Amino acid sequence: MGEASGAERRKFHRIATDQVISFSEIDRPDQLAVSKNLSTGGISFEAVGIEINLGDVLRVTFNVGDETVVAKGTVMWATDTDQITQEVGIEFHEIDPEAVRLLEDAIEPSLTPVGIY
Repeated sequence: MGEASGAERRKFHRIATDQVISFSEIDRPDQLAVSKNLSTGGISFEAVGIEINLGDVLRVTFNVGDETVVAKGTVMWATDTDQITQEVGIEFHEIDPEAVRLLEDAIEPSLTPVGIY
């Protein structure tokens, strides 16, 4: 593939993950999802039974090692994987600088051909 492939377009290194996370629209009850990958710039996850739209602003809570991270971000893409499941990508716009450092430390040793986010 040429320069238009996904790996070349991504801005941030990412790591694969499959942890249970929580997410919600601001001031709404939390929902559970399963994360797919994570970077300092965002997270993708799979959600079941809820409709998520482009541009929605969500709060996500996930773990990096033993630390719990809460970040806010905008839905940049959402793809239906079946009739009740969506895969969603969020770009962070509010995340604690210490959480970014934790993510960088977690991602650095795993820089493999998984790709970048």
